[in-house]
Amino acid sequence: MVSKDFIRQMEGYGLTTAKILYRMPDHPTFLQTYIWQEYDLAPRFPVLIDFLDFWKRELAGPLHSVTVSHARLIKPAEFRAVQGEINIH
Repeated sequence: MVSKDFIRQMEGYGLTTAKILYRMPDHPTFLQTYIWQEYDLAPRFPVLIDFLDFWKRELAGPLHSVTVSHARLIKPAEFRAVQGEINIH
């Protein structure tokens, strides 16, 4: 059986990591870090946007900033032309 994550990668999803800085509810001058990672579609990031909407709606710590990185794990093969060949015996 094929994994759900592999199927999502074949549909164009890539691994998305978000570094979320938020203010602690009891100590608003302190920032806390939360790392979120999931398969998502760049550049719109609908899964991340849903998570951030949930955060704003349900959690007490207000967001300070979000840094996003994304990598498509399955992509077309890269080819390059070879100018020569050397045989070593």
